[in-house]
Amino acid sequence: MPRMKGGELIAQYLVQEKVPYIFGICGHGNVGILDALYDVRDRLQLISPRHEQCAGHMADAYFRVKHQPVATLTSTGPGSANMVMSCATALSDSSAFLCITSNVPTSQHNRAPFQELYTHNQADFAQVMRPVVKRAFQPSRVDMLPLALRQAMDTMVTGRPGPVNLDIPYNVYQEEADVELPPASHLQRAHRPGASEADLALALDLLAAAHQPVLFIGHGATLSEAGPEVTALAEQLGVPVITSPNGMGCIRGDHPLALGFIGRNGAYPANEAGRRADLVITLGTRFDDRSSSSWHEGYSWNFPKTRLVHVDIDPQELGRNYAPDLGVIADIQVFMRQLLKALAQRPEIRAARYAPWLEQVRGWQAQWEAFVRPHFGDSTTPLRPEFVVDTLQKVLPDDVILALDSGVHHNWFMQFWRSLRPQSMLNSWGYSSMGFGVCGVMGAQLAAPGRPCVAVVGDGGFTMAPYVLCTAVEHNLPVVWIVWNNFAWGAIRDLQYGLFDGREIGTAFYKGQSGERYNPDFAAWARACGADGYTVTRPQDLGATVQQALKNQRPCVIDVHVDADVRPPSTGTWQLPPIPYKEPAYGKPFKA
Repeated sequence: MPRMKGGELIAQYLVQEKVPYIFGICGHGNVGILDALYDVRDRLQLISPRHEQCAGHMADAYFRVKHQPVATLTSTGPGSANMVMSCATALSDSSAFLCITSNVPTSQHNRAPFQELYTHNQADFAQVMRPVVKRAFQPSRVDMLPLALRQAMDTMVTGRPGPVNLDIPYNVYQEEADVELPPASHLQRAHRPGASEADLALALDLLAAAHQPVLFIGHGATLSEAGPEVTALAEQLGVPVITSPNGMGCIRGDHPLALGFIGRNGAYPANEAGRRADLVITLGTRFDDRSSSSWHEGYSWNFPKTRLVHVDIDPQELGRNYAPDLGVIADIQVFMRQLLKALAQRPEIRAARYAPWLEQVRGWQAQWEAFVRPHFGDSTTPLRPEFVVDTLQKVLPDDVILALDSGVHHNWFMQFWRSLRPQSMLNSWGYSSMGFGVCGVMGAQLAAPGRPCVAVVGDGGFTMAPYVLCTAVEHNLPVVWIVWNNFAWGAIRDLQYGLFDGREIGTAFYKGQSGERYNPDFAAWARACGADGYTVTRPQDLGATVQQALKNQRPCVIDVHVDADVRPPSTGTWQLPPIPYKEPAYGKPFKA
C-alpha cells in the first residue's frame, strides 16, 4: 500500500469522486491540507468566500441545482462554528454536502489547547454539529480516514440527502500511514425504493373512490427528478397539483393544472382545492406549519376527513403531522412510474371521473387571477411588489435559476412566481436562513455556468452578507443580486402591524431618532467592490435594468425600492401560539 498523508488521501478521494469544488477558508487548523489541495488544483478547485457560512450555503445551492455534492473546509473553532447555520439549512431542506471541519491535534486532546471544546468531552466539536448534520464522523488517525470518507460520501446521498460532517484533528492532515484510497462511492442515487404491489393497489383504490383528488408535491419530488412523471399523471387524470416552494418547477408554474403554493401566503386556488379535496396524494412533503395553515382544520387541509396517501423516502416523515390512510416509503420518481404503469390496468380511473372537480378548480383560478392581476401593472413609486414579481417573470429567461433569501419578498414570490423548470427556485424553507439566497446563488452559478443566476434578497439579508461581492468579482461570477429595499425587516414589521396593532419596534431602518429611513447605497457599495451597481426607483426602469445586467455578464447589484406598505393577501392562515391567528384576507375556511 502507498504511504500517504491524511490531507493527500482526502484530496485524492475527492478527486476520485469527481467533486469539482471545495468551498472554504484557510486557518491554522487546516493549513496541513492546503498543500495537498495545491497538488490537485487542476481537478479540485478551492474557492474561498469571505465567511464560512457562505461556503456552506454555496455548497448547499450547488447540490440543489446539480444533485451532486461538493465539499467545504474550515479551520478549528470559530471557522467551523460558522458552519452550523448552513448545515442546519441544508439538513432542513434535504440538501447534501461534505462539511470538513478541523479540530485540535490528538496529542493535545483534553488539555484545553487553543480552540478546543473540552467541558464534556475532549475535542467535542462533533457534538456541536450533531443536530445539524445527517451524521458526524471524527477519524483520529490516518488509517481511519478511508472508511470514514466512504461512509460519509454514501451517507450524504443515500435515502433522504443531507450534509455530513467529517471532523479531523489537524495532525491527521500531516501524519502518514500505509493506506489506499477507498473504493469509489457506488451508492449515489442507487438505492431508490418503490412501493409494494399491495400499496399500489390501495393507492389506486383510493383514487377510484375519490371525486376531488389533488397532488401535493415537495422537495422529495424535486430531489428524485420526478417532474415528468408528476406532469404525466396530472395530465392523464386531469388532477390539479399543489406545490411547496421546493417542489416548484416539477410541473411548470404556467401549466393549467399547477395551482402553486398553499398556506397563508399561498395562492387562493391551492388553498381552496386543498381544503375541499377528498383525496390528497402527497409526494415528498412534510406538511410543515407554513404549508398547512398551522394545521388548523379547514384553512388549507381537512384531514382526517380527507383521505391521505403520503409517499416519502424518509419513514420519519410519514404521519408526522397527519396520519395517512396509506403511508409509502419510496423514492418519488420510482413510485410515480409504478403508479402510471399500474393505471393501465384500472380503466375506471380516468380524467372524465374528475372533470367536474377540475371545472371547480378552474373557476377558483379565474377568481384569483381577476383579484390579483390588476395590481401587476400598477406603476407606482416606490414599486409595488406584484409589479416587481411580474416584471421579473417577463424579463428573466425561462432557464433562470432564482435564489431567494428569507424575508417578505419571499412571501410574494411564493405566491406569484411561476418556476418553469425543476431545481430552478432555491429557497431556505425549513430553516429560513438569512444569507442563503445571498450566498447560495454563487454556488448555483458554479453548478450551472451557462445559465443566468439571479438572487432576490431583502435589504436586511443582503447587509448580513455583503462580502459575497468580493467572491463574485474574484471568480468572475456573473450573478445578479436584486435587493428588495423596503428599509425594514419587512416580514417581521408586517407581523407587528397585523398582530400588535402596529406597535412597531426594532424592525424599521432609521437614522438615529430622526425618523429618516436609512440604508446604504447598495449600488455604490457594489461598484466599490468592482461589480456593477444600479438603483431603481421608477417602475419603467426595472425591466431594462435587469436585462442590461444579464447582458453585461458581470457581478451586479440592483437596488430596487419597493413599497413597504403593500402586504401579500393571505389566503390561508399562520399562527404564532399563543397569539390568535388571523382569518384569510381572501377566501374562507371550509370545514368538511
